[in-house]
Amino acid sequence: MNWRGHARTVDVGELVAEVDRTVAGGPVAVALTDLDRFRDLNDTKGRAAADRALQVWVDTLVGSLPDDAIIGRLGGDEFGIALPNTSAENALIQLDEVRTHLAEHPVEDWSLSATFGIAARPPHATATEDLFKQASEALARGKREGGGRVAIYIEEKMVLKSNYYTRGALDRLAKTAGHLKRTEASLLREALDDLFKKLR
Repeated sequence: MNWRGHARTVDVGELVAEVDRTVAGGPVAVALTDLDRFRDLNDTKGRAAADRALQVWVDTLVGSLPDDAIIGRLGGDEFGIALPNTSAENALIQLDEVRTHLAEHPVEDWSLSATFGIAARPPHATATEDLFKQASEALARGKREGGGRVAIYIEEKMVLKSNYYTRGALDRLAKTAGHLKRTEASLLREALDDLFKKLR
């Protein structure tokens, strides 16, 4: 069974079983992802362009992720990914690099954009099946927030950044992240690191 070479089409149940077999309950980050506006690309540029974009997408995923990554195509442009021994934060960094690389390689002047949703064991869930459900929720949130981003699952009991910052500050953060081609989370981590250094 070759999960990487052809990113073969599977259902989520098969992907869960492969992760359980490979990782055996150990730490893992899982992600669900798809291309943004893929249907629009197909409608605007045609089937051949959409097929080329899909091949770029597959090549980017398979060629950019670590050798032990488990990649399964769930259908169309949708993929499930598992990164063994990887935290949610490290998965965010890796997948954001993939997202950025993809955006830098347009197909027929069509800028490719992808959204990722991530969950990890620990801390989000114990069962792999639950991790993929949480990754799906994170993906849906990323799409609601405009797509073209990597979103980590947020438990309801976790405090959202919107509880601490004004809408204006959050809008400035989003614009700055877009201008710098970085994630909002990476900018907030950098700011916290600078604060901790200052307070030493």
